[in-house]
Amino acid sequence: MADQKTSGSSSGEAAKSKEPAKKPAQDDEVVGKAYDGRLMRRLLTYLRPYRLQVVLSAIAILFKAATDVMGPYLVKVAVDSYMTHTPPDQLSWLARHFNPAPMVGITQLSLIYFGALLITFGLEFVQTYLMQWTGQKIMFDLRSQIFRHLQRMSPSFFDRNPVGRLVTRVTSDVDALNEMFTSGVLAIFEDVFVLAFIVIIMLRMSWPLALLTISVIPAILFVTKIFRKHVRDSYRRQRSATARINSFTQEYVSGMAIVQLFNRERRAFTDFSEVNAENKKAWSDAIFAYALYYPIIELLSSTAIALVIWRGGISILQSTNFTWLSTHVYLPASSTNGHWSLFGTVTLGVLIAFIQYAQRFFRPIQDLSEKYNILQAAMAASERVFKLLDSQPEIVSPAQPVAGDNSGRVEFRDVWFTYQQLDEHQLARIETATREELDSFADIEWILRSVSFAIEPDETAAIVGHTGAGKTTITGLMMRFYDIQRGSILVDGIDVRQQDLTTLRRRFGVVLQDPFLFTGTISDNIRLGSSWITDKQLERAADEVNVGDFIRSLPLQFKEPVQERGATLSTGQKQLISFARALAHAPRILILDEATSSVDTDTELRVRLALSRMITGRTSILIAHRLSTIQRADTILVMHKGQLREHGTHQQLLSQRGLYWKLYQLQYKDQELGVGIEAPIPLQPLSAD
Repeated sequence: MADQKTSGSSSGEAAKSKEPAKKPAQDDEVVGKAYDGRLMRRLLTYLRPYRLQVVLSAIAILFKAATDVMGPYLVKVAVDSYMTHTPPDQLSWLARHFNPAPMVGITQLSLIYFGALLITFGLEFVQTYLMQWTGQKIMFDLRSQIFRHLQRMSPSFFDRNPVGRLVTRVTSDVDALNEMFTSGVLAIFEDVFVLAFIVIIMLRMSWPLALLTISVIPAILFVTKIFRKHVRDSYRRQRSATARINSFTQEYVSGMAIVQLFNRERRAFTDFSEVNAENKKAWSDAIFAYALYYPIIELLSSTAIALVIWRGGISILQSTNFTWLSTHVYLPASSTNGHWSLFGTVTLGVLIAFIQYAQRFFRPIQDLSEKYNILQAAMAASERVFKLLDSQPEIVSPAQPVAGDNSGRVEFRDVWFTYQQLDEHQLARIETATREELDSFADIEWILRSVSFAIEPDETAAIVGHTGAGKTTITGLMMRFYDIQRGSILVDGIDVRQQDLTTLRRRFGVVLQDPFLFTGTISDNIRLGSSWITDKQLERAADEVNVGDFIRSLPLQFKEPVQERGATLSTGQKQLISFARALAHAPRILILDEATSSVDTDTELRVRLALSRMITGRTSILIAHRLSTIQRADTILVMHKGQLREHGTHQQLLSQRGLYWKLYQLQYKDQELGVGIEAPIPLQPLSAD
């Protein structure tokens, strides 16, 4: 609330904006387990609408893993059957099914190899397309869910959570989950299937060479463990730095005019460089870890291949020099005694196949290490996303809402309110405390203290007071943006806590001091998605607030594009469009919060002319520092330090010579307002400049 956030005396507002903000900062430092069953089960629920695509992808992965490992085995069959003099009894069952003629047999093997490659290509396409498609669908669903959830959150939630951090949840964290769905979960199964098929084939061809190949696995696991430890910390710092960069950039871009006005570019750049340097350092550490890890894995895999060539080559030489009595027993030419050999007979085809399988064996292991990081990042991201989705709105509609009488009456009954987050013990104390005890609570900074008043239907009430007195807070409580700690607020004769939020807020039309326009067109900004507002009603609302002529002077009139926050329009033009927006929605209760404080004199005169039409037939609440806009109000509420100190008409309050009289003296001293709302005022046409 504007009047509270600028108050030096309202330390409760400071507590609201500072203390709770520390907790969300920890969310970006969540590291996450590599696998969390609870989170994974919840993530997999997003796959249910697309289970057919997932099942097809899983089947494609299984068959693709099988076709991937066929190539080296076909090479082994070709070499042993047609390029060496391998005895028939040492040929595999597959080799016996090919034509014995070398040219024909090799052609058959080549066609099978080429067919396997085509099948692999087709299965790869199916799996990649389906999982990428599914990942995009899940991202769409998840982002929609997060955005819908954010729309239901209370304003106090956004007071505690920076915009940049929430943007990170919708963007970076969802991207991490998408990478897990598209390149993580099923890809891990693909790597596991490939490894399993390779190990089975190698064990069938030569179990000693297979054991020799996987002998470097313990060393790889040890290196991978160290690598994961360092990369895990780097990823944590990357995510934390990315969230801070988003928050910092969003804040400074929004306030760039102030940065430039006070020549703060150098300081802002210095602050940004510090956050950016943290991000660079985290990435540099990760790059360094990868630069070490992959060469080490490559060295270990090459070592395994070298061992296979060494022992396999010796076995091939032995198979040509000795007479083999069985697979592992041979008879030297100069001896009649049999000797046992661990590696037994190894053909040239087996050795070539082993070299190729060894190269393919370590590739999935490297991929699994990468998938581990993807999975870990996804677990951390899901924990943060689900923490956001699990945060319940503090303000919700009751299960059985009660409808008001549509009178437009507003009443405050002994309202006490603070922005602080109170615990159960403090709330229990408030419930039973007397007014004197409430005033004496040192741990609670009250924004409103025992405020009671009533605004009758179709009355115009004005709220005045110094900055931080609680004026804007009062209007926010009427629309139940926050819940009060004690007392009751009645709109249309019913407590706001008993009414449906959508119905309650639809009763209000609000024009704020700082008008906010969305990207779109002028008509979009007036309607704000309310399709029941016709073009005729829209134009009539614009005419009644004296902005219709200006809009029609634009090239596209009501279809004129509006840039972000209405950057191409002046403050006065944006304010008048905000007036048209409020009027077009035909509210029963109209709130004008300092609506004329930031406009020029000519625009203020236009607003004052429109004001008499806008307040007719509805309850109106005006918040203003300029007493010229509220003198003809039916009742004036004078707020001071969270208390209602005076109320009455303009003349009644002046006669009391109290706070209102002092405010009036500060602004006008010895003069009354010279121009009334009813007086004809010559207006200059609004310029599009």
